[in-house]
Amino acid sequence: MMGMGPGMNRTVTGAPYSAMEVSETSQTLPNGNVISRKTQSNVYRDSSGRVRTETTMPARRGPGQQTTSQAVAGTTRTIISIHDPVAGVSRELDPQNRVAHETALPGFRGGNAPAGGGRRGPNGAARTPASDPNVATETLAMQTINGVQATGTRVTRTIPAGEIGNAQAIQIVHETWTSPDLKVPVMVKTSDPRFGTTTTQLTNITRSEPDPSL
Repeated sequence: MMGMGPGMNRTVTGAPYSAMEVSETSQTLPNGNVISRKTQSNVYRDSSGRVRTETTMPARRGPGQQTTSQAVAGTTRTIISIHDPVAGVSRELDPQNRVAHETALPGFRGGNAPAGGGRRGPNGAARTPASDPNVATETLAMQTINGVQATGTRVTRTIPAGEIGNAQAIQIVHETWTSPDLKVPVMVKTSDPRFGTTTTQLTNITRSEPDPSL
């Protein structure tokens, strides 16, 4: 997903859905000024685990470019990504120029086998990352988010005073709410006093097979 990830690192079958992914970032400057950014994507996943993401990139003005409707229309473009674990490829479509770029998925073994896996040690067991005293993890009670049940995890990372030249400690909070049924995050929120707050969530979720032509 964009930031959420609709299962790009693993194949999820038997749980089709369509949704809109909305990502919003808000940053408050020391003088009270606020910078806000928002992007939206349409996300589709079929029962075979194939994922299609359509993202319309916001218009960007070059130096000296006027804010006319014509200028905005000329710079807005749509990017389409297709993650196809059945064929073992990922595709990026450029509908403006009618060009498709295709790349083989790493570790593809055919069928619905996952593309890649976790890190493993010499004996084949998954390796557990070393604990960090500056990182605290909490399990949050299940709640309904945008119409689906989701379990939450909050990870708080503390940057001690002086580590990056900071006079006081800095806390970065990252929350992930995942649907056990869809096996994807339905909301991810990161608060970092250095960069602001970013919230990405799936909205308008429809749990049915998307149009096969997609």
